[in-house]
Amino acid sequence: MPPKNAAPKTTPKPKPGSKVAAKPAKQTAKQPAKPTSKTSKPKSTPKTAPKTAPKTAAKGKGGKNADTKPSKEPAKKVKKGIPLPVSACFGLKKKNFGIGQDLPVKRDLSKHVRWPHYIQRQRKKRVLMKRLRVPPAVHQFQKPIYKAMRNELVRFCKRYRPETKAQRKQRLTGVAKKRMKDPSAQHVAKRVALRFGIQQVTRLVESQRAKLVLIAHDVEPLELVIFLPALCKKMGVPYAIVKSRSLLGKLAGFKKCTSCALTSVDPIDKQKFEKLIEAVNINFSDRYEQIKRTWGGLKKSMKAKRKIEAKRRAKVN
Repeated sequence: MPPKNAAPKTTPKPKPGSKVAAKPAKQTAKQPAKPTSKTSKPKSTPKTAPKTAPKTAAKGKGGKNADTKPSKEPAKKVKKGIPLPVSACFGLKKKNFGIGQDLPVKRDLSKHVRWPHYIQRQRKKRVLMKRLRVPPAVHQFQKPIYKAMRNELVRFCKRYRPETKAQRKQRLTGVAKKRMKDPSAQHVAKRVALRFGIQQVTRLVESQRAKLVLIAHDVEPLELVIFLPALCKKMGVPYAIVKSRSLLGKLAGFKKCTSCALTSVDPIDKQKFEKLIEAVNINFSDRYEQIKRTWGGLKKSMKAKRKIEAKRRAKVN
């Protein structure tokens, strides 16, 4: 046992160049590094935090854990250059359709329009012609010539338009000037042109001078031209029912025209005219007996068809 009054043992101070002095230097260098290790997660701790985190976040909206942060959702990509709608910026605003307020939405109000009487009459007549049984003499006017053939006929007939007032005046003044210079000058005859008007066309057909007759399909009243197809067939004159009287009116130089006829053509156009007559005869004159037996109408409306279908299903069930 050492004596009580003995002085404590002191470690000798090592020399600066000795090896012993290096050990306490290492210990002093490691000591300040300990507080930095507290911030990093220890390796031995169990990974329980990731398991509990999604459960607390799932309970979120209005429950006990409403204050917890919601789960991260993928952010929606907004295309550049496209502006956001106004409602996204300022919220929805209810429209007020009162007097002097917001404009109402555009709607189809044709059902509530009070149409003129002539339009109402046209529509009622069209419906009756579909529902009732239409005789062949009337039904043939509902089947005009097809569009391509009609365009060919119109293009050909435009060459033979009747002269206007200005053209007639110019022609007569030219004839008068020639007569003034030379009294024995020959009179300049009119060029070949269309003849129009129901009275004139009927006379040409009866005398068999007409080479081709065009009849409008929408003449009102129909009795004005209803006899022309039968008369043309009897006299052996080619005829065609064309759509419409306004188109024939343009050829004749009027607003509307019921019928027009060609009496002759120029020698240059004879070959083309014969081909047109062949095509017209195939559609009308050659099919006259078939047209004479074909009745029209008796087409049911959608409402009637639905009722019939409902009755048929009821019987089956």
